[in-house]
Amino acid sequence: MTHGSDGGESGRDIRVLIADDQVMVRQGFTVLLDAEPGIRVVGQAVDGADAVARTAELAPDVVLMDIRMPGTGGIEATRVLTASADATVKVLVLTTFDLDEYVYEALRAGASGFLLKDASAEELAEAVRVVARGDALLAPHLTKRLIAEFSRLSPTPRSPLRSRVGTLTERETEVLTLIAQGLSNAEIAGRMVVAEQTVKTYVGRILSKLSLRDRTQAAVHAYETGLVRPGGI
Repeated sequence: MTHGSDGGESGRDIRVLIADDQVMVRQGFTVLLDAEPGIRVVGQAVDGADAVARTAELAPDVVLMDIRMPGTGGIEATRVLTASADATVKVLVLTTFDLDEYVYEALRAGASGFLLKDASAEELAEAVRVVARGDALLAPHLTKRLIAEFSRLSPTPRSPLRSRVGTLTERETEVLTLIAQGLSNAEIAGRMVVAEQTVKTYVGRILSKLSLRDRTQAAVHAYETGLVRPGGI
């Protein structure tokens, strides 16, 4: 199948690996995504260990990762895939309901966002594109609610993380707080009365200073360090 060139920033297709222990889910998502311009499914995996092995072999940009699989589950596989500093693959975890207690653990493990398994083809494709870009929270209203709910599981900010937030400037701290509240770059620009490009620059500096992969990880970090408190959004 021929795809358009509106996938990744380089003009090439976004390469996707689908990891799920249910063959029907894998095949269904493959059909949906292969029909989308700029997206190409490069492989399937039957569990977390297979996902790690297939990622090393196929170098996908995004892994659609089921959380609950026999053997090595999605959380452990996500942790392995995102552990190295030079890891570029983004993980989008799949769940059957949006307040799955395991989703927050997956975000903490390094996942860039989550998606409900009953998502439409349009939602699925957009989620893959968003995660591949790394420039926007996936489903902000759901992600925000989930992070707020499950950050209660670890209510005491970690001192080492809190000290890292201290390396940010006042404006960068403000931007990080707004990211954690689920605001887009355009919304942050409007709130701070600055150009959207200026916000993008701030976001880039925040991710670099805190050694974070994307905005979702920045939001999780803001909660875990106590910069933003659950219920305070």
